[in-house]
Amino acid sequence: MTLLAVMAVMVIFAIGLLAVAPSIHQSVQREKELESIRRGEEVADAIRQYVEFYQGRKLPSSIDDLLEGLPEGQKKKQILRSSAAVDPLSPDGKWRLIAPDSQAFLNFGRRVQIYNNGLLPSSPSQIFDQFALPLVNLVNTGSAEDIEESDESEFDDITDNQPFIGVASQSKSKSIIAYYGIENHSKWIFTPLFRGTGAANINPQKIQEEFGNSNMKPDPNSPVTP
Repeated sequence: MTLLAVMAVMVIFAIGLLAVAPSIHQSVQREKELESIRRGEEVADAIRQYVEFYQGRKLPSSIDDLLEGLPEGQKKKQILRSSAAVDPLSPDGKWRLIAPDSQAFLNFGRRVQIYNNGLLPSSPSQIFDQFALPLVNLVNTGSAEDIEESDESEFDDITDNQPFIGVASQSKSKSIIAYYGIENHSKWIFTPLFRGTGAANINPQKIQEEFGNSNMKPDPNSPVTP
């Protein structure tokens, strides 16, 4: 009888564990997503500092560029913690590098606009307007349904040797947390753009005049002393 009682208690305990397992898994996943967002935001701020330092004429081409910091006298100014260089959602911990002309970046800009009641938030400074230029003819077209489902053209797994304006996770899983209304890890792009309020004050003609000439066009691969 004692053995049967112990077995009954064990069965009840096992059933209880099965009942709470999904909520525990969800809680763990939620914490990982929050940490990924925190680290992604740190990377976005590091990109902002990097781009502003080089006056918009150079983009980082690897996470190491951000980890190395920026020249400050005889030393280097740290702009990114080593822990933020690791994505907790990616299997290998590496961030995807998002180019400013990539489909993933363009779609993210449209999603942000839709989330922001049809307005594309402005950038932190005019230096970033040139990178938002490809969005000018896209943000006022289409709808949320048009870009709700991603395709392979929106996803690439480049993690090094690409000039980038943002980073994203390699995970394609559906998220528990919504970031800018987006519920998919791979669609979360952490970038210094779209950090202002209200509509973007982008003048395409002015940007083309400033950066359209061959001697002034931004070259992400050529270092320029600010």
